Amino acid sequence: MSLRTILTEPNKILRKVSEPVKKVGEEERRLMDDMLETMYAAPGIGLAAIQIGIPKRIIVLDISKGENKKEPMYFVNPVIKNKNSKKATYEEGCLSVPDQFAEIERPNSCEVEYLDYEGNKKLLKASGLLATCIQHEMDHLEGILFIDYLSKLKKSMIIKKLSKNKSNRIVV
Repeated sequence: MSLRTILTEPNKILRKVSEPVKKVGEEERRLMDDMLETMYAAPGIGLAAIQIGIPKRIIVLDISKGENKKEPMYFVNPVIKNKNSKKATYEEGCLSVPDQFAEIERPNSCEVEYLDYEGNKKLLKASGLLATCIQHEMDHLEGILFIDYLSKLKKSMIIKKLSKNKSNRIVV
């Protein structure tokens, strides 16, 4: 396993629509392992392949609490089948939009169909934080970031701040 670089906004790659995975093989499992290690190191609770520059429809999540308790989840080619009309608001952040947070309203539950780590077809009924996290990561697969749900002014302020921070970084 190896750590990958997480792309940050503004970056055109983050706005790409990810391609479906034809089959879950050794290469995809290695990618998911790397994604999980990268996500834990960041630290975060979700990561989409596009965030490390790979436009494949793969996401990894782990919303478990506590350092010793890891409950990784792997989603290949996820599709939301049903979304509840009831909404929930969570303060969202994103590894690709560092140090920025905003209250985002999304359906409070959903059903997602996907292939797991081994390539088996699954259906998951998710609610609360898990549902929010799945929807957030699936947005990445469509080239959407959580800041796209904000007003134009708030979004442009965040992008301006991120751009400034990028230009002030020195890579040695």
